[in-house]
Amino acid sequence: MRTNYGHNFKYNGTPAAKITFIHSLTMSFSQMKIPLPSVLALDLEGTLISNAMSQIPRPGLYAFLERCAVLFPRLVMFTTVKEDKFRQIARLLVDEGMAPAWYADIEYVHWHGETKNLEFVPDAAVSDIILVDDFEIYVHPGQEAQWMQIAYFDYPYSEEDRGLFVMLEKLEPLSNRA
Repeated sequence: MRTNYGHNFKYNGTPAAKITFIHSLTMSFSQMKIPLPSVLALDLEGTLISNAMSQIPRPGLYAFLERCAVLFPRLVMFTTVKEDKFRQIARLLVDEGMAPAWYADIEYVHWHGETKNLEFVPDAAVSDIILVDDFEIYVHPGQEAQWMQIAYFDYPYSEEDRGLFVMLEKLEPLSNRA
């Protein structure tokens, strides 16, 4: 038995179980009578942009952030990039029209350690947070069920990249807010 976002399921590898498993993941939290996650923690490098040096925005960044702001009452940045550098990048993205104006002031999570322990997110239970990140190595032990892996945005930074659109398709069922 594995727990994933508060939903218990068994998957034994049979085709029928796979169909049931997939269907159970696409049900809305309200249908399952499970509290909706209200905090979306976003990684920066390899997730929303290329990296802190080149700062190439991922295709669909503006629309992704706007939609996430509708789906989740609280968005936070959970990144290895120090806050002053992050703020510089965020302001540049806003100034270039690649991110909504509010993104420059998005809440930033201060943390330390080898992994992104969601307990560092102030005033939120770990079970109420979803972490969108490209690297499993940063997922804190015991918090794997809160992690949604996004494809790494990597060189050559294609304009055809669909990573943020694919992630939105995964996030939509987690909310009944819009």
